[in-house]
Amino acid sequence: MQFPSGLLDYTMTYTDAFTAVSQQFNAIVGAGLSADLLLFIVSCFVLIVSAELLVKSLTKIAFYFRLSDFVVGFMIVALATSVPELFVGVTSALSGHAELSLGNVIGSNIIDLTLVVGILALLRKGVRVETKAVRTDTLYMFLVSALPLVLMLTGKSLDKVDGYILLGAFFVYVVRLFYQQGKFRDEQYSLDVSQGEFIGSLAAAAVALVLLLVSAGYLVSASAGLSSDLLSPPILVGLFLISIGTTMPELIFGSGAILLRHKHMAFGDIIGSVVANNTLVLGLAVLLSDKPLEPNILIFMVSAFFMVVVAFLFTTFVEVEKHILWQEGLALILMYVIFVIIVLNIRMMEISYGIP
Repeated sequence: MQFPSGLLDYTMTYTDAFTAVSQQFNAIVGAGLSADLLLFIVSCFVLIVSAELLVKSLTKIAFYFRLSDFVVGFMIVALATSVPELFVGVTSALSGHAELSLGNVIGSNIIDLTLVVGILALLRKGVRVETKAVRTDTLYMFLVSALPLVLMLTGKSLDKVDGYILLGAFFVYVVRLFYQQGKFRDEQYSLDVSQGEFIGSLAAAAVALVLLLVSAGYLVSASAGLSSDLLSPPILVGLFLISIGTTMPELIFGSGAILLRHKHMAFGDIIGSVVANNTLVLGLAVLLSDKPLEPNILIFMVSAFFMVVVAFLFTTFVEVEKHILWQEGLALILMYVIFVIIVLNIRMMEISYGIP
C-alpha cells in the first residue's frame, strides 16, 4: 500500500519535530534540575504569595475608606493583581528581555478570559451580569484587546509611539472608571476595618511591594535562562510559564469574591486586569525597552488573534446574553486547552524547519 508523498512528508515533519523536542527535553532532564528552573519555581512562588498579600492589604485599605464594590474591583484590586505583570514587564524591559513581558501579557489575558472566567462560572453554576456599566467596560476591554495586534500589523513591531498609544488607552479607561463610579455608590461592602488593621494593611502592602519587585527580577532572570535552555523564543516562555504564575492572584481573588456573591468585584478584577495588561503593562515595557519589540511573528499573531477571539466571546456572553452559563465556562476552559495544543504544534513545526 502506498501513501501519498505529501502525507509522508507531513508525517516525517512532525516526527522530526517531536524527535528534536525530545532531545532538548532529555538533555535538560539528564543534567538534573537546572538552576534556572529552580530559581523560576521559587521566584514564581514568592511572586504569587506577595501578590496575594498585596491584594488582601489593598482591599482592606479600600474598605477602611468605605469604597464601593465597583471601586475595589475595577480600580484597586484590578491594578493590584496586575502588579506582578507590571513588575515583570518593567524588569524584563530594563534587562533587555521585553519579549517576555509581551508573552506574559498575552498569556495572562488569555488565562484570565478562559481558565479564570470558566472556573468562576463553574463555582457559581453560572453568573448573571445585570449592571450596564460592567457590560460597557467589557466592550472597551474587547477593543483594547485588539490594540496590540492592530499596532503590530501596522508597523510590524511595537515601538515607543505604540507605547504612548497604549498608555493613552489606559488613561482613557481610568477616566471612564471615575466617571462611572457614581453609579455604584449604593453598593457598599459590609466589612468593618479598624484603624489598627488599616495600619497593619499599609505595612503589609509595603512589604508585598518589595517582595514583588525582588521576585520579579529573579523571575525574569530565570525565564531568560529557561528560554535559552529550551531553545525557545522568549515570547513562548512568557506565554505559558510566567503567565501561569502572574494570573494566580486573579484566580484566588475572583474565586473568593464570586463565592461571597460579589460578582462585580470578580468581573471588575478580570476586566480591569486585562485592560491594564494590554495598555499600562505593555505600554511601559515598550517605552522602557532599548529597541522595538519584534517577537516571533507567527506565535505572536496566533496568540494575539486568539486573545481577541476569547475577548469577543466573553464580551458576547456579558453584553448580549447578560450571563455566563456553567456550560459556557466549561467551553472557555476547553478553549485554553485548544490554544496550548495549537501553539505547541506551531512551535514543533518551527523546530522541524530550523526556525529559532
